[in-house]
Amino acid sequence: MDLFEINKILGAVLGTCLILVVVHIAAGSIFSVPEPAKPGYVIEVKAKQPAAKPAAAPPAPAFENLLASASAKRGEQDAKVCEVCHNLQKGQGAKIGPDLYGVVGRKAASVAGFNYSAPLKKHDGTWTFDALDKWLTNPGADVPGTAMTFAGVPSEKQRADIIAYLNTLSDHPLPLPEAKKAAGAPPAPPAKAAAAPAAKPAAAGKPSAQSFDKLLASASAKRGEQDAKVCEICHNVQKGQGAKIGPDLYGVVGRKAASVAGFNYSPALKKHDCT
Repeated sequence: MDLFEINKILGAVLGTCLILVVVHIAAGSIFSVPEPAKPGYVIEVKAKQPAAKPAAAPPAPAFENLLASASAKRGEQDAKVCEVCHNLQKGQGAKIGPDLYGVVGRKAASVAGFNYSAPLKKHDGTWTFDALDKWLTNPGADVPGTAMTFAGVPSEKQRADIIAYLNTLSDHPLPLPEAKKAAGAPPAPPAKAAAAPAAKPAAAGKPSAQSFDKLLASASAKRGEQDAKVCEICHNVQKGQGAKIGPDLYGVVGRKAASVAGFNYSPALKKHDCT
């Protein structure tokens, strides 16, 4: 192939390239596509929010708030256990323990003529509301070595009711504290416009919703052990311990009434023929 033929071929290739460039430029000017203002697909990713902190548990009501709303009427019933060892009314004097008339606000171990235990004589204080609350929670822990063997009242609300009642047993009852609103506590809900209709009384002869048998079937002996501490003021409960003020209670379930040998039962209980 001579030089003339090579030049023809190269010229044809070059001409073709020039034509393609001209066509591309012309097409770009005719069919120009504007840039979009926004991309066709926008994937939005939400910023991760910090985990919310769990709400703090509401604080237990202060004792002064419980005392402000306490019921002396309920306390009168709860204080029956005190009457085993104490007189409550004015002028009745001491029993096993000193009388409790006017005890609220009275100096500890100050009843004239009563033989207090040495630890209580050293207990320099006054029976304020708070001091009585601590004492009734657990006398032995409050004043170690005290002669008072009472196990205490575990319910704070019950203690408040008892103290409110004891406060009424006085020539000059102390004013009960006013309830204080806890910081951050929600406002009290508005009173309802109309009271809900009273529940209809159960028809005569129909069994109650929960009979005692059902309660006994689901009872907790462990809770009962704690609740029975009050019985230990007057009774022994373990085998072989014998009587105290009252007969021992070991084996009492299923035992014939007034049948513990050697115990001096009252005439009324001796006549009470049951098991």
